[in-house]
Amino acid sequence: MNRVQTGDWEIFQLADIEKLIPDDVLSIREFLHTPSLSCSLYHVPKGSKDMDSAHEEDELYLILKGRGRLRVEGDEQPVEPGTMMYVRASCDHAFFEVEESITALAFFGTAVHRGEHGA
Repeated sequence: MNRVQTGDWEIFQLADIEKLIPDDVLSIREFLHTPSLSCSLYHVPKGSKDMDSAHEEDELYLILKGRGRLRVEGDEQPVEPGTMMYVRASCDHAFFEVEESITALAFFGTAVHRGEHGA
């Protein structure tokens, strides 16, 4: 993977990360991990369903490709390229009814409490 790391920042090329994900299996590839943030590329093949899961971190998905549905704590929403979804820590969630294989960026991070960093 062509990755540039200089001092306090890193540059990643999405095309390089996508090459590491098989097209035909449910997969996740973490490409950044720090104490406060991690980033992964997530792939859900057409016709498959991922397992209901909850995480200890808040999560933000950005759908890059594909179409399907996301269930969060029993609420269901359609997803398509450009959809961004925030899922609070400890909420069960899963992609299902995947009509076109979904590729998404998944960002995991700890919440910033009100009053910190100008929030």
